[in-house]
Amino acid sequence: MPEATPPKIRVTDGDLINFGEVLPEVNEILQRGVGLYRRDPEAADRAFREALALAPDQLPTYLCLYKIHTYQGNLDEAVAIARAGLAEATRQAGLDPDWQVWRAEQISDDVNGPGHFALYTMKALAFIHLRRDESGESRRYLEKLADLGAMETVGGSVIAALSAGVG
Repeated sequence: MPEATPPKIRVTDGDLINFGEVLPEVNEILQRGVGLYRRDPEAADRAFREALALAPDQLPTYLCLYKIHTYQGNLDEAVAIARAGLAEATRQAGLDPDWQVWRAEQISDDVNGPGHFALYTMKALAFIHLRRDESGESRRYLEKLADLGAMETVGGSVIAALSAGVG
């Protein structure tokens, strides 16, 4: 079973992140944003938005943005970016825009593909909604992930445990 890690993003030796197959110019901007995040989150946000404006089809940019906003507690912004990333991943994967009608056989097993990114982003949305005290909305995403058989492949069981109040 594939490990539950963010799609297309792996830590490499040194300080660089492997964002997978992204445009070189987007990779450069994302690396800059990652480097800026701890000391200047606003500059990191600007860098990630620059990458998004340059190439809105590059999925790792959405991940960077919704993660930093979630970490900072900017949950309205995090949910908006995650929804935009989910929509783009859905488009790229050729899935119905309404995730509630997806079936497991429609989603590729490729953990580096847009379908997996969509599932991972659904897990992120479950977490963000949980942090916003919107347990019903969080549960909708978790139930769909379970229905699709994707809870373990995207780490959804961790969010489900948090939702259930289990440490």
